[in-house]
Amino acid sequence: MTRPIGIFDSGVGGTSIWKEVAKMLPYENTIYLADSANAPYGEKSKEEILHLSIKNTELLLNKGCKIVIVACNTATTNAIDYLRSHYDIPFIGIEPAIKPAAFHTKTKKVGVLATKGTLSSSLFHNTSKLFAEGITVLEQEGKGLVELIEAGKIQSEETKKLLSDFLEPMLEQQMDCLVLGCTHYPYLMPVLKDILPKGITIIDSGEAVARQTKAVLERNGLLSDGNGKPEHIFYTNATVEVLKNLIDCPSAQVSNLDF
Repeated sequence: MTRPIGIFDSGVGGTSIWKEVAKMLPYENTIYLADSANAPYGEKSKEEILHLSIKNTELLLNKGCKIVIVACNTATTNAIDYLRSHYDIPFIGIEPAIKPAAFHTKTKKVGVLATKGTLSSSLFHNTSKLFAEGITVLEQEGKGLVELIEAGKIQSEETKKLLSDFLEPMLEQQMDCLVLGCTHYPYLMPVLKDILPKGITIIDSGEAVARQTKAVLERNGLLSDGNGKPEHIFYTNATVEVLKNLIDCPSAQVSNLDF
């Protein structure tokens, strides 16, 4: 089954998911859509997010994808139910890793750094209610972070200051686990490790998403036969430089596409 795995995100952040998928499924072809021209999704209405998610899905289907990973927390929480009910392929979603954080916390205080679109969604609140009984979930909107990552300003003083301002109130409330509720945010890991005191566990969804993707492909008989070198194609509707720097994959084909 040489048809590719399709992945889309509101920009370059979902490449953090792509890396985990490519590592766990090294024989699979992939096509990635970075919808950076419309980033961030977290500031948009549910209707806008649904429209963009449909557009991205149909582009990936037209390119022959056998499965689609919605590598965006906001798109998952606002659109994946619709996508699953309207398209006849498997969809893998991303949601904040509340369950493992609830398991790991000792202080019973878990911080969630996410976009407005994720934090305000019913899926996020249902997940918190289901897995975080007896746990205080400290929500923080990461306003401005996606734009800085999209601009390649991960190590900038502006990014460090913004993160410090977001994290300080959660640390004051004895947070000991921080959930990264946006696929852009794993790229902030070096900065987070500098800012956060030792003993804070940082949790993201990347490896779990890759495991789930593999399981769904196996269950549906869609795994690649392992013959030939995999092809990784990346499309962006913005500048290619930041995308190229983040994926760090010399064999990848990275190009602009108007979508």
